[in-house]
Amino acid sequence: MRIVKWTTILTLAVTISSCKEFLTVQPVDRLTGNNFYLSKEDVEANVANMYSMFFDKINESWVIGAIGETRAGEVFASPGANSYSARRVVEFLGNNDMLSVISSGTPWDWYNYINVTDWKRYYQVIQTANILISKLEEGIPGLSESEKARYIAEATFMRCFTYFWMVRLYGDVVYYTDPYHAEELAREPMVSVMNSCLEDLRPHKDDLPWQFPDPALKGARASRGAIIALLMHMNMWNAGFDRNKREQYYQEVAALGTELIEQGPYRLYPLTEDGWSTVMKGRSDESLFEFYRSINYQDANAALSPFGDHFLRWPYKFPRFNNQISHCYFIDTYMAKLYPAGLADKRADFWFDDMLSNSGQFTAVKFGFNVYASGNEDRNPDNTFMIFRYADAILLHAEALAELSRDTEAIASLNMIRNRAEATPYAGAGGQELRDFIFWERCRELFGEGHRYFDLVRTQRIMNSSFARNPLNSDQYNRRAWTWPLNPSARINNPKVVLNEYWLNFR
Repeated sequence: MRIVKWTTILTLAVTISSCKEFLTVQPVDRLTGNNFYLSKEDVEANVANMYSMFFDKINESWVIGAIGETRAGEVFASPGANSYSARRVVEFLGNNDMLSVISSGTPWDWYNYINVTDWKRYYQVIQTANILISKLEEGIPGLSESEKARYIAEATFMRCFTYFWMVRLYGDVVYYTDPYHAEELAREPMVSVMNSCLEDLRPHKDDLPWQFPDPALKGARASRGAIIALLMHMNMWNAGFDRNKREQYYQEVAALGTELIEQGPYRLYPLTEDGWSTVMKGRSDESLFEFYRSINYQDANAALSPFGDHFLRWPYKFPRFNNQISHCYFIDTYMAKLYPAGLADKRADFWFDDMLSNSGQFTAVKFGFNVYASGNEDRNPDNTFMIFRYADAILLHAEALAELSRDTEAIASLNMIRNRAEATPYAGAGGQELRDFIFWERCRELFGEGHRYFDLVRTQRIMNSSFARNPLNSDQYNRRAWTWPLNPSARINNPKVVLNEYWLNFR
């Protein structure tokens, strides 16, 4: 990929004093190739900008719902919902009709799905990380060796996280780590990219603290827990596609999960209104990594509202008379699979109202506890963008152990989550029965958090109608119908880029 090296053009008087000012001027845009890394404050500003660029990118569209929850076909628009856009979007997403989802000139353009097909902003995040790592390795005045190592670890995390995010969207991607890359490169196989990221990130795991001293940075900045969670996710992704080496990937996930559980400071909050609202609000001891947002900081919400907002109604949304029903619901047959009758599980009652109602009465209260947090009754609930949380990592740990036939250990981790949910402990058989139960436990626990579709894809359950309402067939799966179309603009400066074959009708 040809990355353009931007420069800031400054008009200066030709004098000695003006030259001196030029040498100390701060860059107008911290995404640029100008390298004014003169202090720790400059590094902090660049790190903050790196996070902000990624958040701005995913905040362009209804991204969590679109990429992680709705494409298997379990979500429907409520009868009588006053949003034609919502009805059509979930219909097309649920049928994996991505070309209609991103078509221009349609009434649902306000979801901005065309932006999901464009990877340029992700590469700007990667370029920013590459430049920062390069300058840190050269040396920046005022940084201790431990601070230098910490910032390199943080930038490496964001680079690898961005590649991980893109791989799940597009499959193969262009991969590079040098700061000023100009050579045209072809897309590299996604398994190879993930392996490179694993090699890249492993040495930095212990260079970040488990938690930052400043509580405002908890979860919102990469920590050792965030690196462990990302390493676990990248290994589990590759285990689904690099089948000959899957035991190696599972072994690493098992070891990382054990380290996180035994050494990390993270915890599962009780399922009480105070406990769960703390988790959803963000910056909690259950958060491993998130993009913190708050209405009190005037933070915008993705493509007009976050995923959970579409499953809320009065009294969790205001004003009252405009929000008598939720825009969307999860079909009752799916919800009955999640929470089978006769098995105790507090989540079924605590997180949902009218769980089995195929209408606008379905409510995912899971996302509604912070609706009053801002004191502004016409706004959406004040929740963070949760990416990785402790419960997610515990269940990956259980999954890896089950795949390794370490069933007793797997059940112990699985029941950590079920015990918090006051659910009937798992006491069934090992083997495939246990592996399937852990899959459904991830669907239950991580409901609406953007993991389900990727779990279906990486485990190949997306081809099984027992797990997905609208499964892909093997030909569609192999031709990567689970990806998003890649915008042809990716080829403008790099003709070596080949678009996603399954979506070649995209214009």
